[in-house]
Amino acid sequence: MTSSTRPILIHKPNCSKSREAVAYLRERGVEFDIVRYLETPLDAAAIRELSAKVGGAPSRLLRSKEPQYAELGLSPESTLGEVVAAIVAHPVLLERPILVVGDRAAIGRPLQNFDAFLG
Repeated sequence: MTSSTRPILIHKPNCSKSREAVAYLRERGVEFDIVRYLETPLDAAAIRELSAKVGGAPSRLLRSKEPQYAELGLSPESTLGEVVAAIVAHPVLLERPILVVGDRAAIGRPLQNFDAFLG
């Protein structure tokens, strides 16, 4: 995922929190591009870049309630390599929504995490 001049929202249309993120950004007059990651899955390089932009433990990118999380033996201590391989194989594991602005990104849980990027 390359840097863009416009913010990018990593989005799943049938996820209520992701739809709320779209509304949240629009209400604030933010122009952004949408990446529907289940239709256009991120490759390993993009996931590594996203992890660096989000910061913290790589496992922050994972949805721990998805069945594949347990099936793959993932945990909060999972390495970046394990996280990347899991998301490449099972894109549904990627947490959402994620707002990418330049060299930073935030997971929108809660949506107020985006506010630091919008000021």
